[in-house]
Amino acid sequence: MTAPTERADAARNRLRILDAARRLLAADGFAELSLDAVAKEAGVGVGTVYRRFHNRAGLVYALIEDNETRFQEAFTLLCEDEAPSAQDRLRAFLHGLADLVDGNRELLLLAEASAPAGRYHSAPFRRHHEQIAGMVAELAPDMDADYVADLLLMAFTPGLFDFQRTERGWDVHRIKCGLDTLIARFGAAENAAARRRSRAADSDAAT
Repeated sequence: MTAPTERADAARNRLRILDAARRLLAADGFAELSLDAVAKEAGVGVGTVYRRFHNRAGLVYALIEDNETRFQEAFTLLCEDEAPSAQDRLRAFLHGLADLVDGNRELLLLAEASAPAGRYHSAPFRRHHEQIAGMVAELAPDMDADYVADLLLMAFTPGLFDFQRTERGWDVHRIKCGLDTLIARFGAAENAAARRRSRAADSDAAT
């Protein structure tokens, strides 16, 4: 079933609201962002903003979606141009996600503070989980891909990511290297499982 097309006036209001939010963020910072202030800056009714975004977290995630779109486009282009293996695709995806989270840290922290569980119900999180689970299932079929996807996405929890960057003083390169270690272990585990399956098949054939 095709999703309904957004009305032209609703689309215009959405752009006005997001542009107003960006102006307020640039002028006053993240802590001062409120839906009432955004509505006033955008020249729309407060009800319009609340109906569209529900709360501050919803508005913040809408802002993040712009960068998410660019991230997805870059990943799709990589896969089309280079046709990488599942392991290389997963590595590129997680590295790109680390850059995305680092570049949106303050917005993500604001969203997390506004609605702690909101991240798990957001469109980007559901999309990332589906993509990672698909690559894990391809890389290591014997693993519980959905659970592993949740574990990998925990690395991008805004509070934890910010703690690693600020309190521990880790740079993004170190975080990416940690992710690489996990990915390599997934590949090694699948290779070992494949060898066991091959030996079992040989044994069955011999008998």
